[in-house]
Amino acid sequence: MQYRRLGQSSLVVSALGLGCMGMSEFYGDTNDAESIATIRHAMDCGITLLDTADMYGTGRNEELVARAVEGRRHEVIVATKFGNVRGEGGSFLGVNGKPEYVQQACEASLRRLRTGTIDLYYQHRVDTDVPIEDTVGAMARLVEQGKVRYLGLSEAGPHTIRRAHATHPIAALQTEYSLWTRDPEDGLLAVCRELGIGFVPYSPLGRGFLTGQFKTFEDLAENDYRRRTPRFQGENFQKNLQLVDGIRRIAVEKKSTAAQLALAWVLAQGEDLVPIPGTRRIRYLDENLSALDVKLTASDLARMDDIAPRGVTAGARYHAEGMKRVGL
Repeated sequence: MQYRRLGQSSLVVSALGLGCMGMSEFYGDTNDAESIATIRHAMDCGITLLDTADMYGTGRNEELVARAVEGRRHEVIVATKFGNVRGEGGSFLGVNGKPEYVQQACEASLRRLRTGTIDLYYQHRVDTDVPIEDTVGAMARLVEQGKVRYLGLSEAGPHTIRRAHATHPIAALQTEYSLWTRDPEDGLLAVCRELGIGFVPYSPLGRGFLTGQFKTFEDLAENDYRRRTPRFQGENFQKNLQLVDGIRRIAVEKKSTAAQLALAWVLAQGEDLVPIPGTRRIRYLDENLSALDVKLTASDLARMDDIAPRGVTAGARYHAEGMKRVGL
């Protein structure tokens, strides 16, 4: 396994983490036994960063991670998030960054994770009704209490990041970044590097689209939330297939899969990036890990830039309401 430091913090993690969201919700049917086996296999392979959130499965995903790491908690960095509030039935109730809620959410996550300390605690989305200084101030108190080791933000914009970092050091920013989501290159990566903040790309495989496994819309399960996202719908789906075809052609030359090439591209964007591809299947996990062995030349990267320049992807990455909550 290769390892990387998150920004200027002392947090060193495996170069690839494991996103656990889809193990409990969103991407079709779930299987806890299979997911737990995958997490344990990831640990056996040297993956040390596990990513979850209190909203995934309305808490069930944190409980799943706790079961998977039982007896081996010391081997992993557990990252979780708060701020996206959901009702018991899963309905979205808004974003909450109030100081009192920060404390309550952390206590609840600690119980579900069955741990005394959260290694990396993210604000999942920015609450525009609460000054970021108040939210991060409350998160800083969790550090003082020994309940959290490092702080992070997710989908925050440059101005918010600067204000947050001035309140308490931010160890990592988590934002979607891949060959079909290159928005962070428009200043976000530069701000993180200026401030010494690590960058954790989620959905580095374009929510699975860049793997090439989806040929038609019908390949998505009826209960897969991607059916409701713009990039997977109608003409957008067909246009985005052309991007995957281009990636696949280079992958054949590199004797890799499209998924491995797409991951290798993200890894090549800087030693301060730690992507967290998600999967609940061991065979896909092993495939992703092999991306660490794919070496890309300057010529390879230039060709991939030609195939997937900024803005090439058809459709927004979230529905309209979801897009309102990113980059704030």
